[in-house]
Amino acid sequence: MQSFASRLSALALAIAATGAQADQFNRIASFPVSHNLPANEMSQETSAEIITATADGQMLIYSDSPRGGLGFIDIRQAKQPKPAGFMALDGEPTSVSALGNQVVTAVNTSGSYVEPAGFLALVSPQNKQILSRCDLGGQPDSVAVSKDKRFVAVAIENERDEDLNDGQIPQLPAGDLVIVPVKDQGLDCSNLKRVDLTGLAEIAPTDPEPEFVDFNRLGEVVVTLQENNHLVIVDAASGKIVNHFSAGSVDLNRIDTEKDGALVFTESQQGVKREPDAVKWLDDDRFVIANEGDYEGGARGFSIFHKDGRLLFESAEAFEHEVIRAGHYPDKRSGKKGGEPEGLEVARYGDQTYIFVMSERGSVIGVYRDTGAEPEFVQILPSGIAPESAIAIPERGLLVSANEKDLIEDGGVRAHVMMFQLSKDEAQYPQLVSMNDEAGAPIGWGALSGLTADPKQPGILYAVNDSFYKNQPRIFTIDANQHPAKIIAATDVTRDGKVAKKLDLEGIVADGKGGFWLASEGNADKEVPHALHHVNAAGEITRTIALPEALLAHQTRFGAEGIALVGDMLWVAVQRPWGDDPEHHAKLLAYNLKSEQWGAVHYPLEKAAEGWVGLSDLELHSDHLYVIERDNQIGDKAAIKRLYKIALSDLEPKALGQTLPVVSKTLVQDLIPQLKSLNGYVTDKVEGFAIDAKGNGYLVTDNDGVDDSSGETFWLKLGQL
Repeated sequence: MQSFASRLSALALAIAATGAQADQFNRIASFPVSHNLPANEMSQETSAEIITATADGQMLIYSDSPRGGLGFIDIRQAKQPKPAGFMALDGEPTSVSALGNQVVTAVNTSGSYVEPAGFLALVSPQNKQILSRCDLGGQPDSVAVSKDKRFVAVAIENERDEDLNDGQIPQLPAGDLVIVPVKDQGLDCSNLKRVDLTGLAEIAPTDPEPEFVDFNRLGEVVVTLQENNHLVIVDAASGKIVNHFSAGSVDLNRIDTEKDGALVFTESQQGVKREPDAVKWLDDDRFVIANEGDYEGGARGFSIFHKDGRLLFESAEAFEHEVIRAGHYPDKRSGKKGGEPEGLEVARYGDQTYIFVMSERGSVIGVYRDTGAEPEFVQILPSGIAPESAIAIPERGLLVSANEKDLIEDGGVRAHVMMFQLSKDEAQYPQLVSMNDEAGAPIGWGALSGLTADPKQPGILYAVNDSFYKNQPRIFTIDANQHPAKIIAATDVTRDGKVAKKLDLEGIVADGKGGFWLASEGNADKEVPHALHHVNAAGEITRTIALPEALLAHQTRFGAEGIALVGDMLWVAVQRPWGDDPEHHAKLLAYNLKSEQWGAVHYPLEKAAEGWVGLSDLELHSDHLYVIERDNQIGDKAAIKRLYKIALSDLEPKALGQTLPVVSKTLVQDLIPQLKSLNGYVTDKVEGFAIDAKGNGYLVTDNDGVDDSSGETFWLKLGQL
């Protein structure tokens, strides 16, 4: 392991290099779009995909594909968004864009891929009525309104069937661009223009599939042809193509290209097609594209082009590295497109122009300041699950993101709209970030499941990850002496010189001699044994203690979650009751390292109104053992996320098989207010707790490896307890 002194030296240099912080965005509110559902339909899937705001900045409108209509949110009080109703449409809305205090929406009514159809509607958010409507003659995707409100541009994608011919194009009918004039405060359908985009791209020139459109102040429309890897500039007034050119390709270095349960950023890809999704003008000459990729590409970042075709800036892997440092990298997408930057927003706040880049799979927004040359990275914002789009309201200092993922079928969190505000306050998130490793790549991390403190150095802690990273069990060194806390090193857990397998690390405690004891939760179905492991300072397993057979006869997969060392006794929290436990009681196991004898006590669990309640971490401090007790609920349903303590004098273990004594517990702190402090929703897994050498408590949550999760990690300093 790198020495602690050299780590701190590198850290100090990095902090000095960042300089003083300017204005920052912070989340001020979250709105579950399920709040727009009728009370008797709360089980219906809903979503917020593309979002816009009325010109007065008081009302949000989002497309809701599962419900087939538009949702409305009242944001007159930005910190307290309120449901403002829903409007059903005769089809699937694909996009929305404000036209003053009204909104245009494109609606897909296709009968099949070979019979694409749709319409454009002008809607009154106040009356929930269609004011005018145009047939589009194809399946629409993105819509945009010109700055002077004279035109509406619609990308007619006529998307391909991904199950046909492995999704390869061409697949006719071809898409095109439709421009609809606005006249007398309505859509002038009779003068609709259709712009032919065939014959332009090198890839499938007969089958352009336009994805996204945006206007500059000159009335020019930039169009991305994602699958064709091409960009087109069109004059809206005449319908003439001004310019077109390939989106090109990019070389990527220090990335992860394998979906393998390990974060290894040592690989590269050459000549990756950008295949851009969203596009936004920065000014009348420059525009930015989000390179999500589709079936052949995905450059994992964003690029800035001049409309004459010159590439002005390429982020390559830099944006993804910021996602990694914040703990939001989605390893399950490594074999495809990584964090998948998909949505974009550009807006001017005061005298600064900001670029907002949305990582769909990383569930974050990268904020950059436009400098006219290389954009300056400002911060990462936590956006909820799968941000698809955002709308800036600079007059109110607001940014709003729409997150399309609804986990209603899995009992998880609902789709959300998130509200952010620009202010002089420092950035509240992320609370934990990683430094670069010795090779210059960011240290990948996530799914932190256990925490312990350095016995001598205040503010220095160690965390482990769980089996989400099955091929990379690690011990992370964390310096919490500044905000955000920094992961300054990562040590692989090894056995016989190789990365250890069949571990599910859920607890860690320092042994006081430079090494650690680790608790591994078993799972018989995956042949992962319940066990305790000792590792030295280099992470090598030097001793393994299996749980006794008499205990394993009653096992479930909810095993060892926390571990603490009290003298010669290892105390281990079993997460949930096993087969031999009374209802609402879990074991605290005790293993004497000298006598090698097992014992246990029973811990009384709270009763949950919904779901289950179990234990997470253990921590010794003074004459008490501290315990995290939590339910498995999320968002509004979360009720039990608590820190308790047990007097050591009450811990008198009995031999396994005997009637176990039930300990008394004292509530130390309800953690839910802390978990609401970032104005998001309450996350499920409060998994790590430790008290450092100065008596300060620290808490960390498990972000599930950003898999059906927002990826947010809370790192909370609870102070003196």
